[in-house]
Amino acid sequence: MPPTLPPAIDKTTDPATTLARIANNSSVMVGGFGSPGTPFTLLAALLQRAPHGLTVIKNDANEQGIGVSTLMEAGCARRFVVSHMGLNSAVIEMMNQGELEVEMHPQGLLAEKIRAAGAGLTGILTDIGLDTILREKRQTMEFQGQTCIVEPSLRADAALIHAARADRWGNLVFEKTARNFNPLMATAADLVIVEALEIVDIGELDPDHIHLPGAFVDHVVPADTTLSDYGVLKHHVAQT
Repeated sequence: MPPTLPPAIDKTTDPATTLARIANNSSVMVGGFGSPGTPFTLLAALLQRAPHGLTVIKNDANEQGIGVSTLMEAGCARRFVVSHMGLNSAVIEMMNQGELEVEMHPQGLLAEKIRAAGAGLTGILTDIGLDTILREKRQTMEFQGQTCIVEPSLRADAALIHAARADRWGNLVFEKTARNFNPLMATAADLVIVEALEIVDIGELDPDHIHLPGAFVDHVVPADTTLSDYGVLKHHVAQT
């Protein structure tokens, strides 16, 4: 029989309660690699709160009308840090009209900036962008005979994470491409809120299969898979 957890250790809660901790003008990382791994339940609950002035950090913009795009379309975000927006004409139009400030990074560099923050680093040195206009907006330095761009690490006030399985202590298991950005972001935010497709008791997850330990997680909520956004994932699976 699994042990009974005292309330201080059991991190499960409901979305509305925990998302109330995200204030206006916060920076919020959102996991996901396209639709897989996007925390649709948490995004829907955050949209209901209608915060404003957010800085949203995500690998991509999802597609128009779903996921992180709903925050931008509703005017909740003033700034978007992203790698790819090509599937979302609505967000691209907001950028072109000056309604949304967009900061774009190559995908690998975006991941590394987040990883560096999770490792406690102030920044990283890279040669990416040396021969482009990016150099004009970046600090450079000489290191071991090579000119490098100084890229600051990227940390956020909060991270919204999607996991396949979680236990009540916040230990997490991810599936497939959901593992690309979710674990990194969970290490690089002051407040980490996780939605999980399945929540189990302590001891039910094989320790060798845990991808992220619960030390990085503040709250766990059940994913509401009745939301229509999750249907995008089922559609993609059906096409493969």
